Amino acid sequence: MWPPHFYRKKDCWISDRRQGGGVRRKMWRMFQENAGKNTFLAAGKERQDMSVVEYRQVRMAYGEKVIIDNFNLSIEKGEFVTIIGSSGCGKTTILKMVNGLVQPVGGEVLVEGRNTREVDLAMLRRNIGYAIQGSVLFPHMTVEKNIAYVPNLLNRKDKKRTAQAVVKWMGIVGLDDSLRSRYPSELSGGQQQRVGIARALAASPDILLMDEPFGAVDEITRGSLQDEIARIHRETGITILFVTHDIGEALKLGTKVLVMDQGSVQQFAPPREILHDPATDYVKKLVEKERRRCHLPEEKLGDCAYSGVI
Repeated sequence: MWPPHFYRKKDCWISDRRQGGGVRRKMWRMFQENAGKNTFLAAGKERQDMSVVEYRQVRMAYGEKVIIDNFNLSIEKGEFVTIIGSSGCGKTTILKMVNGLVQPVGGEVLVEGRNTREVDLAMLRRNIGYAIQGSVLFPHMTVEKNIAYVPNLLNRKDKKRTAQAVVKWMGIVGLDDSLRSRYPSELSGGQQQRVGIARALAASPDILLMDEPFGAVDEITRGSLQDEIARIHRETGITILFVTHDIGEALKLGTKVLVMDQGSVQQFAPPREILHDPATDYVKKLVEKERRRCHLPEEKLGDCAYSGVI
């Protein structure tokens, strides 16, 4: 984004190229005034208008078995995209492509305009939260240390800033401060899941990936966690990709629902449209149960107050 031989210091641009024994300085405001002529800053402005996540002709195969072929999708900033489909259709695979845990054999995956093949994956992952099913907490660490793990890496010696992040996210996910010194084995399943979500969010990432995060808890706890993550999305505006096997959960949480089958997109649309106007026979069959639950005539299905919990 910036000229290769410049680095920024406060409001100045400083060149590391020395001329006549001195260091040439150019004020940031001068650089800004000429932004229209500057390809680096222009590129940054264009990047702001790009999709947060974009798949371009993505192909994935294991040996001769093709999982995904010619997959194309754009996800805008601030969307809550729920991903649902048959087992083995590639849901988790496309999720893991976002943080580089899986690399496609063909095509491109762009995150904030950058190809995941061409970036430092460690740096990429620091800006992407990741929460999966069940407890993946460090068993030898307290709740506080689990949540503080990534902020500690980023803040280094700034312990106050890390402590503030822990307090903030414990409050946001609904964890009582008295749990801070407990270990994972001393928590309920729902509490462990909340700690996992807090840890995924503690570094304030722009993107949160969730792979069936509520699949291992009871229905009552699951409903509560669904409400919590929906509230977090509303309050933070974070972009969320959420894999689920539950169509009710997908319709309840998503601002957009991605329905997949055999590695291809069946429909990508808001929940209202998925429910009211399924694009394929597969989608229609998938939402049939929810359609019946609404007890509304066909023309009013878009008004259904669907829920992921019966």
